[in-house]
Amino acid sequence: MNALYSLFLVFALILIALLGAGAMGMHTLFGVIIPYLAIALFFAGIVTKVIGWAKSPVPFRIPTTGGQQLSHGWIKHDKYDNPTTGWQVFVRMVLEVLFFRSLFRNLAVQRFGSTEDGVDMKVRYASAKWLWLFALIFHYSFLIVFVRHFRLFTNPVPAFLTGIEWADGFLQLGAPTLYITDATLVLGVTLLLFRRVLLPQVRYISQVADFFPLFLILSVACSGILLRFFAKTDVMSIKEITMGLFSFNPPAAMPEVGVVFYVHLFLVCVLLAYFPMSKLMHMGGVFLSPTRNLANNNRAKRHINPWNDPTVKAHSYTDYENEFREKMIEAGLPVEKTLEQAETEAQ
Repeated sequence: MNALYSLFLVFALILIALLGAGAMGMHTLFGVIIPYLAIALFFAGIVTKVIGWAKSPVPFRIPTTGGQQLSHGWIKHDKYDNPTTGWQVFVRMVLEVLFFRSLFRNLAVQRFGSTEDGVDMKVRYASAKWLWLFALIFHYSFLIVFVRHFRLFTNPVPAFLTGIEWADGFLQLGAPTLYITDATLVLGVTLLLFRRVLLPQVRYISQVADFFPLFLILSVACSGILLRFFAKTDVMSIKEITMGLFSFNPPAAMPEVGVVFYVHLFLVCVLLAYFPMSKLMHMGGVFLSPTRNLANNNRAKRHINPWNDPTVKAHSYTDYENEFREKMIEAGLPVEKTLEQAETEAQ
């Protein structure tokens, strides 16, 4: 049901854009006001989120490790799965951000055996490289599609954008040219969606917040493909609108670009506004995660909690027992020293 709720929610958003920008002709609202609101919410949300994370106390070093810690010289140290220096942490972060190293090492739980086969059902851990591959395809396709759209905000178009477009469309399929990342983005998000729908153990833990971003991104990609290949929208008119938005000088009269453009733009705006509040914020969170960006050198270096209040005196267990020994004995709780031992030491 969570998948259906998310799907209906995306359909409702599409319907709002169709009615508002299509039937009611509110082009300024959907072409100017909503995009500015979405961008403001996006940046305000990102800044608020990052400041909140930065203010969160991290009194202890809690890096997650997946290899041998630095120890004796004759024991091989796993530098990048158990880093002990800043440089090793940097390499680990690069591998994590660019190549999803932790996902590459991810293992999936599988059940095998059955009573029909005469074998007791057991659980085993197996490689799940397919998830890593789909995630890599999805994220890099999304990034390239995002970067390609900067041609709508720049004049003249920078050479590197032209190079990316050439490399992305080198197959020269169709007219206009089919970009490889358009297809791989839809493929990647569809496969990640099928994973949540078809795998029972993943579907069981999936909520609306898990399905909705995937449906929303899929709708953005499909509306963009529809806009490029089937709606035949005037690209120059779209660029006039986007350049006006980017320069804070939107056109007084919105050019005729078709309702599909406003549907696509509205879905993008919803994605922008929703981004800081969603799990998509893992894009920024990975850089501030103490389980990733800290060196595991607890045994080599003493770390003092910077939030320790020097005016607060420590209250050890010995002090606690001295204070409540009699009551602890009456309650039947174990004590390290009896009343007689404590009195003898006091004398």
